[in-house]
Amino acid sequence: MKHPRIATLALTGAALAAALAAGTASARELVLGFQCDRSGPTQLVGNFLCDGAHDYIRLANKTGMFGEGNTVRAFEIDHGYNVPRGVEAYERSKEAGHVSYGLYGTPHTYALTPKLTTDQVPGTSPGFGSAGAANGKSYPYIFPVAATYWSQAGAAVQFVMDEWKASGQSGLPKVAYLYYDNPAGREPLEVLRDIQGQVGFEMREFAVPPPGVDMRPQVLDIVRNYKADWVINHTFGKAPAVSIKELSRLRFPMNRVIGFVWAASEADMQAAGWEAAEGYQALQFAGVGQNHKVIDQIKAMYAEEGKPAPDDKMAVSVYYNRGVFIGALHARAIANAIEAVGADNVTGDDVRKGFESISDFSLGGFLPPLNITPEDHEGGGWVQVWQVRDGAWVPITDWFQGYRDVIMDHVEKAEPPKA
Repeated sequence: MKHPRIATLALTGAALAAALAAGTASARELVLGFQCDRSGPTQLVGNFLCDGAHDYIRLANKTGMFGEGNTVRAFEIDHGYNVPRGVEAYERSKEAGHVSYGLYGTPHTYALTPKLTTDQVPGTSPGFGSAGAANGKSYPYIFPVAATYWSQAGAAVQFVMDEWKASGQSGLPKVAYLYYDNPAGREPLEVLRDIQGQVGFEMREFAVPPPGVDMRPQVLDIVRNYKADWVINHTFGKAPAVSIKELSRLRFPMNRVIGFVWAASEADMQAAGWEAAEGYQALQFAGVGQNHKVIDQIKAMYAEEGKPAPDDKMAVSVYYNRGVFIGALHARAIANAIEAVGADNVTGDDVRKGFESISDFSLGGFLPPLNITPEDHEGGGWVQVWQVRDGAWVPITDWFQGYRDVIMDHVEKAEPPKA
């Protein structure tokens, strides 16, 4: 909603004050509630991802994305990856009047889904949370807006099978699923088991107890006893670096490891050692590196403010860029809601509809073209595979999906969350 124009005529002091007050009242600050882990076991993700989201919201405000005078405030609370603190953070954000909510963590998403549904506030869980939330009819207020753990599982197996076939190997591969033993790590299990039953490859599951800083027994079992041909690595926090170090130490070939999206950042490779990680592959759902128009726009914003760009944050582009992606999706949904009903009237339910009207959204190739609908809150489940080559991430596939029939069968059967 635009500021009403003040008539260009002589006004009394009282009339002028009233007119100015009316003009001020028409501009609204909308609140985006936002969780982060800056102090807990996944702070290696949060300290980069969350800054990326803040930077995009600042960019959207500066470019007038929300209409004349309207702004969005990203109200962040650090929950340290602790569920009770996450629930408390939600209640504080609710008191601040949030109309949209950025979730952080699968356990937190499970805990807050009933609250978001009751309060009719949309929450995003990109690349984590309940994969069944891709079903917008069953989960009307949860938006994965990126490849869920089910879609990541399908894509990982598709990549393994394609690589196995391309290598000319006979038979089918022996696959090890190495996972962080919490709700996030266990989320893809039923889909992986269904795909295994359909395709016929051999698979064993290797659970790593939190916090995932010692997995020598699991990796030794994978390499020496099971003699896996491929490893699907679904770890996060400090665990990806540990897994790479252990696999490398036992001379397992890194070009036969495929990581899920949270086992895939520059920080992980640096902690493991880029040399040890050479050949390692991982899924991504947003652009990697700084060679993107939206990143240039953020750098220009800093320059206009007379500040240096946050190069240390942007250097961990996998996580920083995902934060930009998250901020951009919330901004687009809120802007859609403002366009539909006006800033003064926007509610959480209006922002839900704003998410569901996002179409062909790619940020200039930064993302696959996302199409969010009332039925599909995931946007297609697209990923790319990137590989560590000569100390840097390099894309080795186009955007693709894997075993979509199996994934969608599970999505269609997803039951509504309990209130």
